[in-house]
Amino acid sequence: MPILGAMPGPVPADPLASPASDDSDEALMLAYAGGDAGSFDRLYARHKGGVYRYLLRHCRNPALADELFQDVWMNAIRVRASYVPTARFTTWLYTLAHHRVVDHWRSAGRIRFASIDDDEDGTARATIEAIAGSPLDEPERRAATAELGARLHNALAGLPPEQRDAFLLQYEAGLSLAEIAAATGAGQETVKSRLRYATARLRSALRPLRDT
Repeated sequence: MPILGAMPGPVPADPLASPASDDSDEALMLAYAGGDAGSFDRLYARHKGGVYRYLLRHCRNPALADELFQDVWMNAIRVRASYVPTARFTTWLYTLAHHRVVDHWRSAGRIRFASIDDDEDGTARATIEAIAGSPLDEPERRAATAELGARLHNALAGLPPEQRDAFLLQYEAGLSLAEIAAATGAGQETVKSRLRYATARLRSALRPLRDT
């Protein structure tokens, strides 16, 4: 089993978080902490795709992404008894994922994020596209989707690591500004600036497709 990464500190309370319902992520995690293994299965089914894509788009290596993915979920399992829903479960989970990516690059002596677009043989991108779902059947739509995906991947690769991370946490994980700040330890204004610059660069990269 891979060595577990360092655990982040507690996630600050989210004053906008609503009370957990019986089917909410938070309620399921609490039920799992109480011994209901089926609740973990439901959580895993809900979030496995997004977490894996987030990791793979950072590290580009499917084998490494698998290892980090396992570590994230093992960390979640390990601390289940101390879990307190002071924020959304998604915020808590992607905090684990973010810190695991950072821990990996620190241990490798590379304090940076990698990009899937360094993937030379296309294996990582193929894995992501398989998770994301089957393309539409029409050949024209498939070609347009492939071109859009290629441009988006190239644009993501050109972003500074912090901007890319903020973008993925918002658009892949669905985190708010406050939640991204909590997950990464950055201020909300810093997160807002990273997202603004990332979005502007991505729009610029995709503009030729919109103009055709």
